[in-house]
Amino acid sequence: MPKNSIASAVVKTPVTDKRGAILRAATSVFAEKGFFNAKVADIAKAAGVADGTVYLYFKNKDDVLHSIFDRAMEEFIADGRRELESLSTPEEKLRRIAELHLERLSADRDMAIVFQVELRGSIKFMQEFSAAGFAEYLDIIRATIAEGQKSGVLRGDLKPIVCAKMFYGALDEMVTNWILSSKSYPLAPMADEVMKVFFGGLLAK
Repeated sequence: MPKNSIASAVVKTPVTDKRGAILRAATSVFAEKGFFNAKVADIAKAAGVADGTVYLYFKNKDDVLHSIFDRAMEEFIADGRRELESLSTPEEKLRRIAELHLERLSADRDMAIVFQVELRGSIKFMQEFSAAGFAEYLDIIRATIAEGQKSGVLRGDLKPIVCAKMFYGALDEMVTNWILSSKSYPLAPMADEVMKVFFGGLLAK
């Protein structure tokens, strides 16, 4: 979609959930203009609402960015927990986490840009988001790895939280490469590559 068509695309959608419409519009605006260059007026225009309406739902532009992150993480964590309930082994769970991570972000490029770039625009933002829903997400990965260690499937001489950070870091880098690449390619299959390295390592057997 051409960048200058963002506002018209959002306005054509019936606005029944104004808060949700503002968040969707803000995601597109932040991805296009960058968080620090974007104005509340830009968000309001893209959402098809008056400037003052944005302030009925959010304190300021920072609050909009926080809310984008919080809403996305809540949905992702809820979906992830539901899917993991049907899986029995740590290997299956870790693989599904990787697939969901890449599937979710590849389905919404604007969201991926906001997550990979705009949320990292300052130390303040990174500290705040690390203490928010991200900690819960990381703990799901940590607990899954610890489960695998307890069952003897995964090595027990490694710290689960360190492994969880490395696992997340690999997925995170795949998304960053994807949004920065000049080539168009599907992101979701990269989950297989991450799992090969995570489970098999680099040493030839």
